[in-house]
Amino acid sequence: MPGLRFALLGSGSRGNATLVECGSTRVLVDCGFSIRDTEARLGRLGVEARALDAILVTHEHGDHLRGVGPLARRHGIALWMTPGTRAAVPQRMAATMPEVSLFDPHTRFAIGNLEIQPVPVPHDAREPCQFVFSDGVHRLGVLSDAGHITPHMRACLDGVDALALECNHDEAMLAEGPYPPMLKARVGGNLGHLSNAQSAGLLAGMDCSRLQHLVLTHLSEHNNTPDHARAAVVEALRCPADWPGVAHQEHGHEWRGIQ
Repeated sequence: MPGLRFALLGSGSRGNATLVECGSTRVLVDCGFSIRDTEARLGRLGVEARALDAILVTHEHGDHLRGVGPLARRHGIALWMTPGTRAAVPQRMAATMPEVSLFDPHTRFAIGNLEIQPVPVPHDAREPCQFVFSDGVHRLGVLSDAGHITPHMRACLDGVDALALECNHDEAMLAEGPYPPMLKARVGGNLGHLSNAQSAGLLAGMDCSRLQHLVLTHLSEHNNTPDHARAAVVEALRCPADWPGVAHQEHGHEWRGIQ
């Protein structure tokens, strides 16, 4: 049985990409970086862009979409997204994309060795979704860019073996921080981003009995710190303070293998 592992090329408001591998199958979730930057970040993880089987797009915002079309076209990589996301892609970006395969956000599908369960999320995008990946034995959840936790999201993530989880902001730091009021309302609203407290609440209320790896993602550079994010989830899980990983905007996060 091929092993399941994941790494992050980078995570934050200036660009996002998550790499998932199962045996010979490699998929990239989003690509918010330039071609040159993406190739360099993949290289640090020992992967060539031409080895990617697919790019899955969670939604149409630039920090997740910016490099998708150019990377896919240069290296002949298949693109997958929901019909709503495809319709919402700006024309200038759509013009750079090769043919797109569409998936129903409520229906599982497979790419190579990976079974992929889309997870619809509440976010200010056309038809956004996140994913749970499986090799038939283990499951990896990737959850970001959601304004609140729904019962369906929680049910999809119950019992995962690994989780890359958004901890975008500390609520007090956001309230007191430099963002204008409209942006604060958007980030902290029901269609915005998950706070440390919301993500901690998800962990406290879901089945974490199989959880081997937790990596915190999409931390705001202005409204959060790794220490704030870690403290929130450590309290929820009663785990060692250094156990949760934190993905960095520039350096991402190294490979984590699921056993």
